[in-house]
Amino acid sequence: GHTTGPSLNNDKLYKFAYSAEVYVDRVKASLQKSAGYRISSGVDVNLLWRNPDNDDDQLIKITIKDVQVENVNERPAAKSIFNGKSTEKIIGKEYLEALQRPIVLELVRGKVKTFYSYPNEPGFTQNIKRGLASLFQLQLHSGSSSEVDISGKCSTTYHVRQNQVTKIKDLDSCEREKKGFTSHNRILDIGTKATSATVYVLEDSFIKSVKAEENFVFLLNYRRKTGAKIVSKQRLELKSVQAGMGLIAAKQVASVIKTLDPNYVAMPLEAEPVKSECKKCPSLSEHWQSIREHMHPDRLSKAEAAKSFLSFIQNIRRATKEEILKIIRSENKEFLPQVVDAVTSAQTPESLEAMLEFLDFKDASTFILQERFLYACGFASHPSETLLKSLIEKFKGDVANEEIRETLVIVMGALIRKFCDKGGCKLPAVMEAKRMILNRLEKAKKDDNVQMYLLALKNALLPEAIPVLLKYAESGEGPISSLAATALQRYDPSFLTKEVKETMNRIYHQTRKVHEKTVRTTAAAIIFNSNPSYMEVKNILLSIGELPMEMNKYMLSMIQDILHFEMPSSKTIRQVLKDMRAHNYDRFSKMGSSSAYTGYITRGPDVSSTYSLDILYSGSGILRRSNMNIHVFDRNAELHALQVVIEAQGLESIIAATPDEGEENLDSFAGMSAILFDFQLRPVTFFQGYGDLMSKMLSATGDAMNVVKGLVLLTDYLQEIQLQSGPTASAEFMGGLAIDISGGMEFSLWYRESKTNVKNRVAMFIAGNTEVDSFFMKTGMESTLEAETALDFISTVQFSQYPFLVCMQMDRVESPFRTHVTKYESLPSGRRYTARKGKAAMLAGNEYPLHQENSNMCKRVFGAKSDSAGGWF
Repeated sequence: GHTTGPSLNNDKLYKFAYSAEVYVDRVKASLQKSAGYRISSGVDVNLLWRNPDNDDDQLIKITIKDVQVENVNERPAAKSIFNGKSTEKIIGKEYLEALQRPIVLELVRGKVKTFYSYPNEPGFTQNIKRGLASLFQLQLHSGSSSEVDISGKCSTTYHVRQNQVTKIKDLDSCEREKKGFTSHNRILDIGTKATSATVYVLEDSFIKSVKAEENFVFLLNYRRKTGAKIVSKQRLELKSVQAGMGLIAAKQVASVIKTLDPNYVAMPLEAEPVKSECKKCPSLSEHWQSIREHMHPDRLSKAEAAKSFLSFIQNIRRATKEEILKIIRSENKEFLPQVVDAVTSAQTPESLEAMLEFLDFKDASTFILQERFLYACGFASHPSETLLKSLIEKFKGDVANEEIRETLVIVMGALIRKFCDKGGCKLPAVMEAKRMILNRLEKAKKDDNVQMYLLALKNALLPEAIPVLLKYAESGEGPISSLAATALQRYDPSFLTKEVKETMNRIYHQTRKVHEKTVRTTAAAIIFNSNPSYMEVKNILLSIGELPMEMNKYMLSMIQDILHFEMPSSKTIRQVLKDMRAHNYDRFSKMGSSSAYTGYITRGPDVSSTYSLDILYSGSGILRRSNMNIHVFDRNAELHALQVVIEAQGLESIIAATPDEGEENLDSFAGMSAILFDFQLRPVTFFQGYGDLMSKMLSATGDAMNVVKGLVLLTDYLQEIQLQSGPTASAEFMGGLAIDISGGMEFSLWYRESKTNVKNRVAMFIAGNTEVDSFFMKTGMESTLEAETALDFISTVQFSQYPFLVCMQMDRVESPFRTHVTKYESLPSGRRYTARKGKAAMLAGNEYPLHQENSNMCKRVFGAKSDSAGGWF
């Protein structure tokens, strides 16, 4: 009891049995059927030297003997990869010899002060010895301290009861170079949990037995059934104590080591990084040839495309710039956009250099490739500062195509937000990009330039941009004012100050000037979403009845939707509705066809998703704005998965109708804008100006215009883990989306009918691989999940009478859904054991319900249609 650490007796040899086990499996699975292996051996420990001035300073020698490698679970010989192989054959002669060379520890008060081993040994075997050495580190009194062992410098807590000591290591606190990356949005990311506990039983002031266990759990946040765990166990048990060597007489540690073996050197106890080479991996071009057919543009709504995209990215991440350029330069124009998606999504310095060398922004003919490159940058899961610097340089240089110039700035805005969310707002490149966008917006004279910088701010969501957005929302012209207002709508309500709400109230009530309906309704939505006061709600309700015809109906529908969906402001609205001046029949019986509706797509234990559809018409029955949104959220985070907005204005002249107040001088225009996974894309114009409209109407085929097509890397997670027992492990999860969104707008003057159609086709593939890599074998688990679906949103309007008939439909087709889990163990020789399990299901198609009024209208529209059969033109 006089020591604060374990103490060995002189002239004794302690003989232990040691085993280290590794298991990889699904999170909830029991360990009986896991993939894994066990290394077991004898361990001899004896005291070499005790400091004459300090009993608590001891040198001990540890030797590993009789190494065995076996399956961690009982398995028939035919299914064992070790069957018929000796340990020397499995591990390799050189490695086995290295493993059995003794190590020496200097223990001071039970903590490892110095770890001595032989230099030039393989890192893998050194780490196994470090894992064993770390077990000999313990203190004999309760309390917490910072300790260095194989895992790095970690905070450790000891609980001591009589002859039992429990050591809890906080793995999240360990200071060591972390390798890997995570996804930008929490919902698309992986949740992790890591624990480590060691229980010591002592006898005669030394170790009788040790049991250590580490657990690592990885879960996909948006589907927690998809995940993996790694369990690492170590056991050390004293078998006998025999007579041993005498002590070495010396004053200093150095002279003992010299006497023992001058080849010993002091080394860090923290694990050294090791990486096993891929022996039979195909080259990048061989791999590309094997998946190429799945990347054809016509196949982009298939899960196989997303799967090939992910495996291609993994290979690109190992490739050199030259290998990447070889493929880009030899591919034809059909496949090139998909190659650009993958190379850019790989996000390595080599892949970025290859893209920048290949793309020439001064050449307008490669417009498609430049756009795909920029969009892939906007979706980057872990962008580098070099990427942002390169885009700033490109923007300052010559850019042949005006739309690419716009896209460059819009993408810079998205990257600023990603850096700021991760605490990188003060990085030099981020500061420069912020300054550039804000300064150039201030000096911009042309509307197109103003819109371009506002779109960048709509992505960047900088708190310091709010005053600028307020200025443009209130005093800008139509489209600019509308854009600034929708940018403010994307901010978290906590940023919406008193000044923002005052401005929104002035816009809605038109205190200073007349505003378009689209801006006024956005202002109302912002007020309702930012904890409105009783008076603010009351004033909006009192305005209903005094608004332009369709806007009355739209505002009523918005309020009913807030109440029906129990949104945060619904409580205040209910209080106001108790006042009969605000809540009366005259106000609540306004006619019209505009509407707003929110509903659930899914409600699950992990995440829920909602869809919302709102449509605003002009008094003459022509669409002003249709807005479809899909949001995904869990308890802590939200993701704006999709927004498709179709806006039209100034179309009254076609049907000789009267424009609404404040909209008499609007130019004819129709266009579409999309947000995909929190990233605002560059808007697309269907037509601009009366002449363009007439030529398109007379030649209208109703063909949809492509808005987004391509491959997006959604989930991108890689973490490398050092196991306490020595091996390294890694968890890699990737989620890819193959996407095809198109939209169109058709007119039939003959039938006085218009139709807008948005088609969303998506295929998703998620792959997780959790692997433990020991130098002599790999063991792990791959899990995959794939789904394909299509979501169509169609709205049909007949404006031959008032109120005109509007029918909205939102349909999802029948969707296949498949999951697979494969556990494996493999030797470098190629001998492999696998166990596969799969599940496939068909999710039934679904027509999403909107409000009852809509269902009634659809019956009338399609009833009327069958009477007047005829084609579109």
